[in-house]
Amino acid sequence: MTAPVFLVDEVAPGTVVLDGPEGRHAVSVRRLNPGEPVVLTDGAGNGAFGTVTSVEGKDTLYVAVDEVREEPAPRPRITVVQALPKGDRGELAVETMTETGVDAIVPWAASRCVTRWKGERGLKSLGKWRATAREAGKQSRRLRFPEVAEVHSTRQVAALLAGAGLAAVLHEEGSAPLARAELPAEGPIVLVVGPEGGVSPEELAAFGEAGAGAYRLGPSVLRTSTAGTAGAALLLGRSGRWG
Repeated sequence: MTAPVFLVDEVAPGTVVLDGPEGRHAVSVRRLNPGEPVVLTDGAGNGAFGTVTSVEGKDTLYVAVDEVREEPAPRPRITVVQALPKGDRGELAVETMTETGVDAIVPWAASRCVTRWKGERGLKSLGKWRATAREAGKQSRRLRFPEVAEVHSTRQVAALLAGAGLAAVLHEEGSAPLARAELPAEGPIVLVVGPEGGVSPEELAAFGEAGAGAYRLGPSVLRTSTAGTAGAALLLGRSGRWG
């Protein structure tokens, strides 16, 4: 089994003190003991690999760092634009996309979204998405956690698509399968996942003007909370990142 991962503000050599919520989780929940391996990461690609030397109280442990490693940003970078789903299915989408290996997640306020992020509710929802990405990043043993952006409008999403090496909108009536899309020699991949009601014709036209094509995943229609994970997995395999 691989060593558990904990989030720290800064990765450094020597002896590191892990306390606060992360230390409490390590001591009281994971019940780590001296001699057990751990990984400390800042979530930005830097990791400290070491061993627990001692435990103090219910929320503090000391780690002797044996190696500090920087993980390069993967290429191609894969961003999923996720339309806001209903209920807690947004957190489910973020969790599974993080575990799969997505590099960035962009919440999208599509015209057909039932859910709306406004005011305090919007801030709270964004905080939940970011917390979910953080916890899923640790659980999946990642050193580089996905970035979760502020909620985007359709215009902002179109601008993001315009700068992509491959801009793709998942659509059940897409003329081409994503499995056969030509992958870019360079530049990021941006994948758009619509809401339960689908991408509107106006949004599809705006994205088309930005250079995005409409693609289908397969013969079945996936829910918005699972389509991003399926699409990202396909692209990760085809691009060689899962090779």
